[in-house]
Amino acid sequence: MVTWRRAQMVLWSAQGMTVQKTAELAFPSEDRVRDVIHDFSADGFGSLHPKYKGGRQPKFVLPQRVEIRKIAKSQPAEHGLPFSRWSLVKLAGFLVVEGVVEDISHEGLRELLRAEMVAFQAIKTWKGSRDLDYAAEKARIEHLYAIADGQVIPDDGEPSVIFCVDEFGPLNL
Repeated sequence: MVTWRRAQMVLWSAQGMTVQKTAELAFPSEDRVRDVIHDFSADGFGSLHPKYKGGRQPKFVLPQRVEIRKIAKSQPAEHGLPFSRWSLVKLAGFLVVEGVVEDISHEGLRELLRAEMVAFQAIKTWKGSRDLDYAAEKARIEHLYAIADGQVIPDDGEPSVIFCVDEFGPLNL
């Protein structure tokens, strides 16, 4: 949908009407008319579409996004919670209580998880490892992925290049 008032200001300008006369007819300030004409000159017809999307989206900094992703991929029992899987409402509430974020809606959380490419779906079963060192190995692997993604700067002695190989049964590469 094109904003009629912006389109009309551009049309009047194209017909040679002055900024002052356009401002009188369209009721905005002269500065607003100049902004609309400059936007149209720079962006073309795309500038005529409204940019309003219902409010400012909250911006989460990288450490918050990493922590949200980490918690979403974990089991609630790892955090001392009595349920077996996360729902968006439970996860959003937990993130606020733990101080990871100040406030987040469950729909905002869904969008953030989608942007972070975390598949958030109901898990019907959960298979746990019997390896006693599982938690330490999992933390090490997650740390290596963070290095590979550029989210963490490697310490001395840590690799700067990560090569991942997935073993999957009898399939050959």
